[in-house]
Amino acid sequence: MAPRASKRTELLELAILGLLQESPMHGYELRKRLSGVLGTFHAISYGSLYPCLKELVARGWLVEDGEPGAAPSAMSGKRARIVYRLTAEGKEHFQALIGEAGPDTWEDERFGVRLAFFGRTEASVRMRILEGRRSRLEERLDALRSSLSRTRERLDSYTLELQQHGLESVEREVRWLDELIASERDAPASTSSTTRTIHQSSGAPSGRPVTTTSGAGILPSAHGV
Repeated sequence: MAPRASKRTELLELAILGLLQESPMHGYELRKRLSGVLGTFHAISYGSLYPCLKELVARGWLVEDGEPGAAPSAMSGKRARIVYRLTAEGKEHFQALIGEAGPDTWEDERFGVRLAFFGRTEASVRMRILEGRRSRLEERLDALRSSLSRTRERLDSYTLELQQHGLESVEREVRWLDELIASERDAPASTSSTTRTIHQSSGAPSGRPVTTTSGAGILPSAHGV
């Protein structure tokens, strides 16, 4: 179980560093933004967020500042809210993280977070991740089809529908990835310093345009059943 917890922490760190590239934020605002990057099924509690922030501060990747114009009040006893700001070392570390394109970046959870920050990712790295993700899903498709062909006659109608739904979801994501890869190949090679909007077609998971500049948008993945 420990390795899985470690991967979740790494994802959270990546998302925090990526969001703080935009501007400094306090914990409440950062938690709301993280829900958009990590998805509603990975709600972040303050019990997870603040220890992670403290660790990033300890590593020198973030610094804590008082919120401008929010000095502590002796009358109320309230403390000024802490604002977290990315350091030069933190920016450098984030750039190193988004330069990775190994098999881990093709997996369900990590792929979604990486896609949210494609606007800050080199074109060649984006292409390797998209092609790797498509390859991973094609392997999953083969396994699902093989399993369905072997067990179809033994399944009740509800289980069969569930299996078929999982198969169709992965097929849709593969088609969507084909379109993204084609779009990447047609676009001029760049580090994508400008905003690119991806309009999802019928093969996309949710059917709404997503801006992939710095983490404001994320495209959910279709997971196999």
